[in-house]
Amino acid sequence: MEASAVVDSLRHAPPQTPPPMRDLVYIDNEGITDPHVNLAIEEYALRHLDPRYTYILFYVNEPSIIIGRGQNTIEEIDARYVKERGIHVVRRLSGGGAVYHDSGNLNCSFITDTAQNRLHNFALFTGPVARALRELGADAELGGRNDLVIEGRKVSGNAQFSTARRMFSHGTLLFNSDLGAVAGALRVKPEKFQSKGVQSVRARVGNIADFAEREVDVPTLQRRILESLFAGGEVRRYRLNARDWAGVRRLIAERYGQWDWNVGASPPFDVQRARRFPFGEVDVRLSIRRGRVVQARIHGDFLSTGSLQPLEQALVGVAYDPEPLAQALAGIDVGAVIPGLSGGDFLELLHPDSPPAEEGLLIRPPELALP
Repeated sequence: MEASAVVDSLRHAPPQTPPPMRDLVYIDNEGITDPHVNLAIEEYALRHLDPRYTYILFYVNEPSIIIGRGQNTIEEIDARYVKERGIHVVRRLSGGGAVYHDSGNLNCSFITDTAQNRLHNFALFTGPVARALRELGADAELGGRNDLVIEGRKVSGNAQFSTARRMFSHGTLLFNSDLGAVAGALRVKPEKFQSKGVQSVRARVGNIADFAEREVDVPTLQRRILESLFAGGEVRRYRLNARDWAGVRRLIAERYGQWDWNVGASPPFDVQRARRFPFGEVDVRLSIRRGRVVQARIHGDFLSTGSLQPLEQALVGVAYDPEPLAQALAGIDVGAVIPGLSGGDFLELLHPDSPPAEEGLLIRPPELALP
């Protein structure tokens, strides 16, 4: 149903909730769990749906790490853990820290007009959510600037993004997420990354289900929040039409399905990795800009038989990701440049999570089955 089709019902319905919840419409994402799609729906709604209304969007993602806009993807994830478990890595528009999503995590996004009393006013948007949680026996309250906490445990983190006219305030709700995966996927090895990226603050997290007095599931939690938002009245629903889905696909193709956005948009950073081998120490220093190597230097006390420049130059312009690095070095005899060093050892030195060339991080979406 077109958003314009609800105009009459919205116009004649008495306001049941305070701004910005008045004239509220629920966007039905049709149960899609691909994070590339859901983030694209959110941005599309922000930029293209009828701005006379405030929208509420819920979605549940497959196992994913959602990176904050200003973060260095490589700093934030345990790449080996992510690769082994097929976890998606996608960057969002809003700032803040990296978060882990799975089927036990409900995501909630309010899309409304930009206004001074709404920007950075997380209490305005988390209030209805906290009320719904309290009705379930979970005593949720705003903690710090943008979190919901229960008994000192963070169960929801929130962030915002705004344009001149529209904004969204969105957040996670950890209902019964795999907290071991949360810790594993976001646990970064102590490598020498020197970056200007915003590093995530690791908070003590908990699951809402552990505090709720009533036994519920994620769909029930979503329904209870909707009932709270619509004050028990009719839930006004919007389903994306063919034109909307075409716009969503464009956003996936141009942004959320692109390595240049999900990884390449990371702030500049430098990598230094050294290892001592029987033949001597090899020290590699890389400068990364927009996710690609712009400078490579190899140092050490090994006995090189020739110039290191061909090996260094082979890395320039290559995405700092295991598979592209392996492909860039596929035709080079590393041992001929640094005697005793195998190509596999050099790849591991460049990136500790380098898999065989046919494997790679799940940073591009699979074929998408959209309505």
